[in-house]
Amino acid sequence: MADYAHPEVLVSTDWVARHLGDTDTIRVIESNEDVLLYATGHLHNAVHIDWQTDLQDDLVRDYIGAQEFARLCSEHGIRNDTTVVFYGDKSNWWACYAFWVFKLFGHKDCRIMDGGRAKWSAEGRVLTPDVPAYPSTNYEAQEPGGDIRAFHAEVVRHMERGGALVDVRSPQEYIGEVTHMPGYPQEGALRGGHIPGAVNVPWSRAAREDGTFKSREMLEEIYLQEQGLTPKGDTVAYCRIGERSSHTWFVLRYLLGFKNVKNYDGSWTEWGNLVGAPIERGEPEAE
Repeated sequence: MADYAHPEVLVSTDWVARHLGDTDTIRVIESNEDVLLYATGHLHNAVHIDWQTDLQDDLVRDYIGAQEFARLCSEHGIRNDTTVVFYGDKSNWWACYAFWVFKLFGHKDCRIMDGGRAKWSAEGRVLTPDVPAYPSTNYEAQEPGGDIRAFHAEVVRHMERGGALVDVRSPQEYIGEVTHMPGYPQEGALRGGHIPGAVNVPWSRAAREDGTFKSREMLEEIYLQEQGLTPKGDTVAYCRIGERSSHTWFVLRYLLGFKNVKNYDGSWTEWGNLVGAPIERGEPEAE
């Protein structure tokens, strides 16, 4: 991990196993696509954050406010100086998403357990159904900033000036062959295709079969050599609702050291349903 731009944000299963008892300074958080998975067994002393009911406003398509986020952290015994370590299913899709949301609200020490839940289980490590309880804290959350989140109007300006756009969905979604993520026909958009000028790098290309992140050399070959992206430029990543692109955002920002990369969480659910939003279909023309 030392070769990554910010190796401190990625921890191994061994590291987590050694620190599961350090609940005064560390909080391990499980966040999954399958919200029922936690109840079947999880890491000892780990708490559960449901990406939908805990982090989302159920009336507005947006995140909870700073006050609600502070309450959520307080209920889990998280202080502003707590090290929070995220892990989950799907090669840490939703762990990266939760990591990104915590960063939106200004939490400083956030980390990802490399390989997530699958690697922990594959190594034969213990899972428990016991749900821990922690004394509440007085957490103070800052208002969400715009340095890592892109809204539609900003993406339009970024597109018009030829900024780097990374579509991390499947090739079928990107070319407009399907209007939904494979296996999720109920979650489609009205139109298929991609934002003009976007390159297609499916999020899964950054992960190994065991769910761990590929080496920095391998990631640079994909994003820098193959796609021509640059760590010094402005980059926007998107997918369907921002979960897969949060994985790519994490890779670009922390593993490759991109200075200015944002996650467009409105993504294709917004763009593909918005009146007047330009789209492209098919493979990009070869230069």
